[in-house]
Amino acid sequence: MDWYWVVLIAVAAALVAGIIAFFAGMARRRKIAEAEIGSAEQEAKKIVAEAIKAAETKKKEALIEAKDEIHKHRSEAERELKERRGEVQRQERRLQQKEELLDKKMENLEKKDETLQNKIKEAEEKLKEADEIKKRQFEMLERISGFTTEQAKDVLLSNLENELVHEKAVKINFFEQQLKDESENRAREMISQAIARCAAEHVSETAVSVVPLPNDEMKGRIIGREGRNIRTLETLTGVDLIIDDTPEAITLSSFDPVRREVARISLEKLIADGRIHPARIEEMVEKAKREVDNKIKQEGERAVMETGVHGINPELVKLLGRLRFRSSYGQNVLNHSIEVAHLAGIMAAELNMDPTSARRAGLLHDIGKSLSREIEGSHVNIGVDIAKKYKENPDIIHAIASHHGDVEAKTIVAALVQAADAISAARPGARRENLENYIKRLEKLEELATSFEGVEKCFAIQAGREIRVMVKPEVIPDDQITLVARDIVNKIEAELEYPGQIKVHVVRENRAIDYAK
Repeated sequence: MDWYWVVLIAVAAALVAGIIAFFAGMARRRKIAEAEIGSAEQEAKKIVAEAIKAAETKKKEALIEAKDEIHKHRSEAERELKERRGEVQRQERRLQQKEELLDKKMENLEKKDETLQNKIKEAEEKLKEADEIKKRQFEMLERISGFTTEQAKDVLLSNLENELVHEKAVKINFFEQQLKDESENRAREMISQAIARCAAEHVSETAVSVVPLPNDEMKGRIIGREGRNIRTLETLTGVDLIIDDTPEAITLSSFDPVRREVARISLEKLIADGRIHPARIEEMVEKAKREVDNKIKQEGERAVMETGVHGINPELVKLLGRLRFRSSYGQNVLNHSIEVAHLAGIMAAELNMDPTSARRAGLLHDIGKSLSREIEGSHVNIGVDIAKKYKENPDIIHAIASHHGDVEAKTIVAALVQAADAISAARPGARRENLENYIKRLEKLEELATSFEGVEKCFAIQAGREIRVMVKPEVIPDDQITLVARDIVNKIEAELEYPGQIKVHVVRENRAIDYAK
């Protein structure tokens, strides 16, 4: 047990020694801290003293600068005050001079006013003398003539009025006769000049077109097996294909120039391509229709450019282009409209008027003929409606309405368009009566056929000796197409006059279309 106590005593001694060392270290650190605090206080006092000294120095410098600035501002203020006093003195001297000038002017004005008053008094006295002299003269004249002043005035005015009435009547009769003679001569001269300057050629429209072939073997390919190719082409275009003994040529016959043009372009494309069968024919007909539509637009733009008429609605330009494929008594309507525009413009220029309005009215006067086959009514009324729809000028609309005399021409432009239309139509060889009647008969024939329910479209072919009618298969069944043909025949016989006989060919066709994918 002795070793236990020895260890215990050693541990206790170590603890006591550690405690003593700890307290000794704490006392040493306290002394060091107190010494550092004393040094810091001395340093702080030193800094404060230096700051107080620097502040005193800055204060003295600021006072000196302020005194200098105050002295400077005082000097400037005194100098500015001195300058202003000098300026005031100069202004006072100027005002004094102006007052002296005004005084002098007032004196002059007073003198002039006095002189003027004297002259006014003299003038009044002279006027009184003149009035007295005038009065004495009138009294003397009244005694001599035996009339009072009012009576003398009435006599003089009456005599003068009688003389003027007579002279006026003579002058009016003279000028009326002179104007009538000159206007007639001038009108003849203007119309002659217009006709001479616009002597355009007119090629009479025909009802057939000829398509050349590379060889006679092509005729058989166009006809096709059992005639399926030619039937397809005739059905799609409404044009009659005449294949006769004429070498290397096929004749296309139709009263409608648009259909004939579509058929011609389609046939030329098929001949150039070489692949002729129903499906290819349908494709070429669609392409030809698009080409004709584009050509119609180009013809309208050409007419607008040729006549110098601008600002026309694009839809009106297309309708103008359709006139290229219309004829009136054998005269091409578009060429006729262009000629009327030139004639009206020339005559308007001779009258010192604006030729642009006259050309515009002349170009559009027959615009109704572009839709006369689709819309009921005369081409004049249709043209007026079209012009109103596209917001044309009222003068242009009036010229369209009056160009055939249906409405009285109330403007010079309307009268010029009337004259130009008559000149263009009356040209020798410009029109043919028979062709117009023929076309009207064929149009009436197609109109009768399309009036039946279920008819999709129809075409008059063989110069009107045959009409081909396509019906809608979903409306008219197979067992009724014979009845439809009989009804059309009865209506044609009752309402239409025609030479010979007309064949009515009713076609009902079903198609099934699918696609391999």
